[in-house]
Amino acid sequence: MDSFELSWEGLYITLTFSSLIYSVTLGCNLILLLIIATNSNLHQPMYLFLLNLSVNDLIGISAMVPRVMLNMLSQDKAITFLACVIQALCLHIYGGATLLILSVMAFDRYIAICHPLRYHSIMTKGSVMKLSVLAWLVDILLVGVLFVLTLQYPFCRTALSNYYCDNVSILKLTCAKETTVNNIYGLFITGLLHSIGLSSVFFTYIHILITCFRNRSVESNGKAMHTCATHLLVFLIYEFSGFVIVLCYRIPSMPPSLQKFMAMSFFVIPPCINPIIYGVKTKEIKRKLKLVFANKIFPNKQRPTNSDKLQALIMQEWAAINQDSAQKLIDSMGTICSSTASFSDIGIVCSLEMLGLKDHAPGPMDIWLFFVGQALPGDLLVTGPEA
Repeated sequence: MDSFELSWEGLYITLTFSSLIYSVTLGCNLILLLIIATNSNLHQPMYLFLLNLSVNDLIGISAMVPRVMLNMLSQDKAITFLACVIQALCLHIYGGATLLILSVMAFDRYIAICHPLRYHSIMTKGSVMKLSVLAWLVDILLVGVLFVLTLQYPFCRTALSNYYCDNVSILKLTCAKETTVNNIYGLFITGLLHSIGLSSVFFTYIHILITCFRNRSVESNGKAMHTCATHLLVFLIYEFSGFVIVLCYRIPSMPPSLQKFMAMSFFVIPPCINPIIYGVKTKEIKRKLKLVFANKIFPNKQRPTNSDKLQALIMQEWAAINQDSAQKLIDSMGTICSSTASFSDIGIVCSLEMLGLKDHAPGPMDIWLFFVGQALPGDLLVTGPEA
């Protein structure tokens, strides 16, 4: 297997950078998957398709980066035949599934914006499941036929001409002298998948733009374009990464190591950027991320509860009350009231048990005393007898 020709310093920098990129990509995609899977209000078509996209991104980058890093560290640069076929399958499945999933997501945005009244009747849970399964099955079927055509030949060579395994590299190891069928079918599925992706995006966005021009609601148009911009940005990044590969191999003067790095970007850049784009651009996911970090990572910095907001409102209303009168009221009832922090850290709540009202519903006086305790400043609190 071919590898990168790097100095020790370059090898160290490359491995460090690759480890960082892979760790960030793995973490971002897993967090995105966890948020979507554990929040029932995110079980909507757009987020479920995004879940499929994250799974596919994990397949692509996990098939590429760890193997390349291991190849850099090893001396013999060897890979088993089974591992080579699995890597090639995963990389080809990643490339095709990305286009098909993005096409399905474009269809979802088209229905949501152009036919909003029919959206929930069309994009049901069953429809979402069928579209997701169809995208994966079509991709696996097309790629599977490609590899069946390649693996039917006997193998005569063992030295790979590339630093990762793909269909072309494996085909060069066979004893086949006539590979016209393989080449035609490879070009066919490449053209088919890209045609599906480009045509679906072009069709849906033309209709979305027409609908937005007809709709006079500035707010609705803004939301629609915001949602579509995220999807379109992800699609363009994928297509640009694929274009870079073609461009690199068409420039003979480009250094081989740079060609390899640019070719690897197709399997690294989209999976790394996609979860960041959707995490930043999608309000619901961004809100869930903030909640996760606030509650799990910074537990002391909790968001204000409804009780806290009610307390603040009451304190504002009671700011004009004479504090001396309130102090006398509290002093007269200090023997039967106990300080508590069941509602907040400020205020007193009269104990119903000490008042003999344990088995009775609290009356207006009890409720009034409760609010008095919430409204008074901390220096006016009365500490009752300890239980």
